Amino acid sequence: MKKSTLTWAIGLSALALSACSGSEPAPAETEVVKDDAMASDNMASDNMAATEATMNKNIVALAQGDPQVSTLVSAITAAGLGETLSGTGPFTVFAPSNDAFAKLDKATLDGLMMPASKDKLAALLKYHVVAGNVKSGDLAKLITDGKGSATVKTVNGGSLKAGMNGDKIVLTDAKGGKSTVTAADMVASNGTIHLVDTVVMP
Repeated sequence: MKKSTLTWAIGLSALALSACSGSEPAPAETEVVKDDAMASDNMASDNMAATEATMNKNIVALAQGDPQVSTLVSAITAAGLGETLSGTGPFTVFAPSNDAFAKLDKATLDGLMMPASKDKLAALLKYHVVAGNVKSGDLAKLITDGKGSATVKTVNGGSLKAGMNGDKIVLTDAKGGKSTVTAADMVASNGTIHLVDTVVMP
C-alpha cells in the first residue's frame, strides 16, 4: 500500500490570508513553510531510501537483519529452506515473531529444531509461505471480495483463511488457531514479509 503524506496546510493558510488582506505573506512565515517543506521532503527521501535498501535484500537476508524474527531465521536454517527462500520467488512469508514462537511449548519447539525433525519443521515453515507477491492491500481486497473471508494456498499444499478484525488481518489455520498480522508489507527483492503474532499450524 502506498503512503504519501506531504502537508501544505500552513502554506495554503498563509496564501489565503494574504489574498484576503491584499498584503504579501510575512517573510518569516514563508521561511517556516519552506523549512517544513524541506523537512517533509527529507522524510520522504529517507523513507524511499529505506524501502530501496530492503528491496536489495532477499527474504532471508531481510529476516536476518531483524532481531524480532531471529528464531524464525534459526528455524529456516535448521529446515534447510535458506536457499529456497533466497531464490527468485516471489514468495509471501507470514513470519512468526520470536514472541509467536515463545507461545509454543518449549519441548515442542526444541523437538522441531532437532535434525530428526527437519522434514516436519520444513512443512510447518512452508505453511507460512504463499507463492507470489501478496501485499496486505491485495489480501484485504480478497477478503472484501469474499464477503469477509478469503482462502490462500500455502506452498506446503495446505491453506489459510484470512479475515479482518477491525483494521487487522487475521489468519485462521487448519486447526482453528488464529494469528494476527502485526506488521505488513516488508518488501524484499524476491517477495514480501508480513509479521504475525502466532505460529500457524497445518
